[in-house]
Amino acid sequence: MTEHRKRTRAVHAGTRRSQYGEVSEAIFLTQGFVYESAEAAEKRFVGIEGDEFIYARYGNPTVAMFEDRLAALEGAEAAFACASGMAAVNGALTSMLKAGDHVVSARALFGSCLYILEEILPRYGVEVTFVDGKNLDEWKAAIREDTKAVFFESVSNPTLEVVDISAVAEMAHAVGAKVICDNVFATPVYSDAIAQGADVVVYSATKHIDGQGRALGGVILGTEEHIRGPVETYMKHTGGSLSPFSAWMMLKGLETIDLRVRAQTETAGRIAEALKGEDKLAQVLYPGHADHPQHDLVMRQMGAGGTVVAFDAGSREAAFRLLNALEIVVISNNLGDAKSIATHPASTTHQRLPQDQKDRLGITPGLIRLSVGLEDAEDLIADLRRGVAAI
Repeated sequence: MTEHRKRTRAVHAGTRRSQYGEVSEAIFLTQGFVYESAEAAEKRFVGIEGDEFIYARYGNPTVAMFEDRLAALEGAEAAFACASGMAAVNGALTSMLKAGDHVVSARALFGSCLYILEEILPRYGVEVTFVDGKNLDEWKAAIREDTKAVFFESVSNPTLEVVDISAVAEMAHAVGAKVICDNVFATPVYSDAIAQGADVVVYSATKHIDGQGRALGGVILGTEEHIRGPVETYMKHTGGSLSPFSAWMMLKGLETIDLRVRAQTETAGRIAEALKGEDKLAQVLYPGHADHPQHDLVMRQMGAGGTVVAFDAGSREAAFRLLNALEIVVISNNLGDAKSIATHPASTTHQRLPQDQKDRLGITPGLIRLSVGLEDAEDLIADLRRGVAAI
């Protein structure tokens, strides 16, 4: 469906109908598949052709619909659906790396991503160099002739720093390195990461793709050769595949993702504007506002500011008072949900980081990450002002 626009692809791409002609996608809750004969079973294990399946860990018709739909939406040749966003990040990295390889990564990452790059990969002999993702000079200095891959969040969690995908991809491709982009904050709605040079795009489908807090999921997207080769081989043997029921929920989420994300983005912009007038807040960060230090890059790369706002209440105590005074916004650690969610990263998602690393990343004691939901904008603004008043 490449000739259709994203909103149409999000509803129809990848659909497989059974002999019953169902409108809503079917859920194939089966762990295995029956073969017509022993010879047919042998042939399928030699090589899968078309819509053939062997075992749910390898593939499933419902999961395949989700993979194909998201690949069409992202502009990728293929996708592999994973049990969670972190399974996707781990699979994207580990499936292509071995002892002695070199990776360059942006330093500003989600806590679990940092754990993989700081703790897991070096344990198996992979060398990782961290850089300031905003600083192209640091990328240039760190990328070597033997660099195997670069990794970054296109918009960092939780400080909303933006990496120039095209510029980093040009440097990486000059030495033959793969570009792996965690694109959660950009969402498939605003993403053009593959067109901008990313070789592999990773999503936590738990976030905006599901969008309603129901299930875990992740996906790795890229070329047919890469996804059906090293990624699928690694994932199917290590067991990180997505369940059919979760895939069905993600398909339902994709049908409305464009409407939800655009509405959330509009509200996020209004909230950021309202919070800028609050003297009790030390800082308000929103990529969609002209005063964001990388606003021009954001508009060139995404065309919109996204669904997340970050602001600094000044101290841990002030942040907690603000959070505890909220009545509509819930305190949790997810994002991209229909419900607005506030998180205190320093004590939750990035709690394990030493203080000097938090300081370097800009994760201050007063920082709050707000994932904007689908509630009425004026109600959310009133709720947040109630929280600010409690500081």
